[in-house]
Amino acid sequence: MAEKQTAGRNLLGDLAPKFAELNDDVLFGEIWSREEQLSARDRSMITIAALFSAGLYPQLRSHLSLGKAHGVTRQEAVEIVTQLAFYCGWPKAWSAFPLIREVYGDDGDDVVDPAKLSAFPVGEKNDAFAQYFIGQSYLAPLSTRQVPVFNVTFEPGCRNNWHVHHAASGGGQMLICVSGRGWYQEWDREARELHPGDVVNIPAGVKHYPGDVVNIPAGVKHWHGAAKDSWFQHLAIEVPGEGGHTEWCEAVDEERYGGLR
Repeated sequence: MAEKQTAGRNLLGDLAPKFAELNDDVLFGEIWSREEQLSARDRSMITIAALFSAGLYPQLRSHLSLGKAHGVTRQEAVEIVTQLAFYCGWPKAWSAFPLIREVYGDDGDDVVDPAKLSAFPVGEKNDAFAQYFIGQSYLAPLSTRQVPVFNVTFEPGCRNNWHVHHAASGGGQMLICVSGRGWYQEWDREARELHPGDVVNIPAGVKHYPGDVVNIPAGVKHWHGAAKDSWFQHLAIEVPGEGGHTEWCEAVDEERYGGLR
């Protein structure tokens, strides 16, 4: 679930309240949230192209910023403008490139300061669990009392191995996405694209051994991590339970991960 849009009401609520309502609730609340049809990243790329074509530069700048948050890279924004310059006008490209530089900066391709991804600290390199990750991750304990909460940061392309949360009772994990674009996938199911505001509930279960007679379902085998072209950050909330532990499994297949867009 994407963050609720309030820009229309904030800027135009006193002047054009109905327009503000349609902008926030229909355009962003309904159209932009239909990610089963097109991802937020896809919609950002389409919108950037449309605004560039129309020469609507103030709105273009806003949607370049939104596109960046949705995982559109600096080079992709440049390529959109380069491609459309031949169809929509060379002067428009000259006007658009400074906006890209303003939004993305000029210190290389998509240089990101992880400390600025969200209000939560990035913490230290997650070296203790590095063997269970592909790529670099960072871990920041936010609370170790009552309910343990950790901020986990993934560099682009970083993801953890398949794993299962086990517990004799209760247990499991909740993920609350706070920055960037990522993926979550359960075994034998399609991957789910994640954006800020999305919540994932991961149940735990008792590990089954040959010959066991149990009526408690096993935990869900799953993985999660960043998209190939975006930093990603989520809060990991450990659900209280008895005898909780994590079973780490094989790495995510490169072909499986590489096919995610």
